[in-house]
Amino acid sequence: MTQEINLKSEITATQTGQRLDQTLAELFPDYSRTRIKEWIQAGWVYIDGVVSIKPREKVLEGQEIQVEATLVEETKAEAQAIDLDIVYEDDHIIVINKQAGLVVHPGAGNQDGTLMNALLHHCPNIELVPRAGIVHRLDKDTTGLMVVAKTVEAQTHLVAALQAREITREYEAIVQGTLISGGTVDEPIDRHPTKRTHMAVVHTGKPAMTHYRVAEKFRAHTRLRLRLESGRTHQIRVHMSHIGHTLVGDPVYGGRPRPPKGATPEFFETYMGFKRQALHAIRLELAHPHTCEIMSWQAPVPEDMAILTKALRQDTLENPSIV
Repeated sequence: MTQEINLKSEITATQTGQRLDQTLAELFPDYSRTRIKEWIQAGWVYIDGVVSIKPREKVLEGQEIQVEATLVEETKAEAQAIDLDIVYEDDHIIVINKQAGLVVHPGAGNQDGTLMNALLHHCPNIELVPRAGIVHRLDKDTTGLMVVAKTVEAQTHLVAALQAREITREYEAIVQGTLISGGTVDEPIDRHPTKRTHMAVVHTGKPAMTHYRVAEKFRAHTRLRLRLESGRTHQIRVHMSHIGHTLVGDPVYGGRPRPPKGATPEFFETYMGFKRQALHAIRLELAHPHTCEIMSWQAPVPEDMAILTKALRQDTLENPSIV
């Protein structure tokens, strides 16, 4: 599958002397600097009708710029009919409420059955967009809201907005221990020095900041609302573990499950049966990449987290003085 791109503009006085790739990025902001450079080097950019293949070439006022490019298939994965909970969709974006157990990208151990496979079936043209339009991810067993770009233009804008921290992503989590108040974890994250499949707070890692506030206190647990300033792999799980409040059910960072003393058999069964990290992307807010309208979505916590929350409330009522 291919798509033809035809763009035309004229160099202004203020752009005289600039590099060609810089100027094209200004003239056509719907496309990334990397993609524009590829188009120049492919011979798809013309200055006054003459092919230019030098990204560093200087431009002059009055010159006519023309781009005649071809978008080709970017995503190499099989389209598969997988049910998606689509919260919103238009010609530019899809907002999905991801279910637990759904891997975002194909990879080792998950060659198919992923969100990417589902997107390629739901919207075949999305194969023209790198990574099938996926601009951020959720862990396999984290539920909640994700935005996906349906076009290259939308992807460019969403990636820029994420990098500029202009997209709000709010999460709900249930953690071990009782937190008195909210706060911020500002600690860099990178691969664990010895456990290569794990992430960790590493002083030489990439900057990562997580804000959290207390939504509800239980006798030995806390329900939190969290907001990310960055989007590192496993960020919330690592940051909460770092401050001694691991997520309930987290199989990687949570350690051995620790039900509170004096719990009823019913609570014990619910608590021990929660086999994933108690984390849900509950709210998403962004400026629409085409209309610039501020849009916001919320996804209620899934049933398993709602049942766990109810059980924690009941346990707190039944054992107010036992920790």
